[in-house]
Amino acid sequence: MIPFVDAHIHLWDLHHIRYDWLSPPFSDDGPNGSVEAIAHDYGIAQYRADLARWNVVGAVHVDAGAAADSALRETQWLDGLAAVEGLPTGLVAFAALNDPDVDTLLAAQAAHPRVKGIRHIVNWHVDPKRTYTPADLTVDPQWQAGYALLAKHGLSFDLQCYPGQMPGLATLIARHPDIPVIINHMGMPVLTDADGLDDWRRGMKALAALPHVAVKLSGMGFIRRDWSLDTIGDLVRETIDLFGVNRCAFASDTPTDKLFGPIDRYMESYHAIVADFPEADRRALFAGNANRLYRLGLAL
Repeated sequence: MIPFVDAHIHLWDLHHIRYDWLSPPFSDDGPNGSVEAIAHDYGIAQYRADLARWNVVGAVHVDAGAAADSALRETQWLDGLAAVEGLPTGLVAFAALNDPDVDTLLAAQAAHPRVKGIRHIVNWHVDPKRTYTPADLTVDPQWQAGYALLAKHGLSFDLQCYPGQMPGLATLIARHPDIPVIINHMGMPVLTDADGLDDWRRGMKALAALPHVAVKLSGMGFIRRDWSLDTIGDLVRETIDLFGVNRCAFASDTPTDKLFGPIDRYMESYHAIVADFPEADRRALFAGNANRLYRLGLAL
């Protein structure tokens, strides 16, 4: 079976680290609906069970939304877990790029060799039911200055935004070619929006024009909660066409994407979408690209 380096997973220990978004009360009003179904401890044993059918040889843990004052503790916990369990292989940690002390925060995270990058979610939308942040951080000069510091610490940036923010972000990202960027969840178009795909195509084209930007093929439930192979297949192929095979990586987004369907259904769909690709391209999409983008050093 083709090896799988899972480019985007989450783990959490709710008894020792605070995750406000995984704490009651739960509501269907947020961008992802109620998360009550996944609001329980999720560790390596559960992850391996969910991916048991797939040849997982590595995994990248991406900031799981721990409270800001717990972000470093989350990294320390994951580092210890990796030393014992062999997973996760690499970490994308959290640091608030608009924090006045961001340089110190980045240095503390980068001191852990498994930390390869930073994610600070910036999804902003005029619709209060869809926005993740109260204001658009990407236009904040202080946030932009924090972003510029990533290169100093040898860190990449995991970009989770909405398509409407992409043209402005492309300008910022172009100014910093020494900061690799990996777009999360295929750029998060919302297929139920009348203008969703137009905004997405415009924004993704601007980002794809930058050679240091890549994209993760994941998060189909964010795009459409009732997703199916028929509704997302062409969109995945279009993304691969935009960025090229070598700048795309499949990811399970476990366990968050379990809100929208079984993980096996995601994986089966991903394999079906690229079934006619040459084996070398499929190996790149499922393992090689994630290994390279996150500098994991795995022998594949």
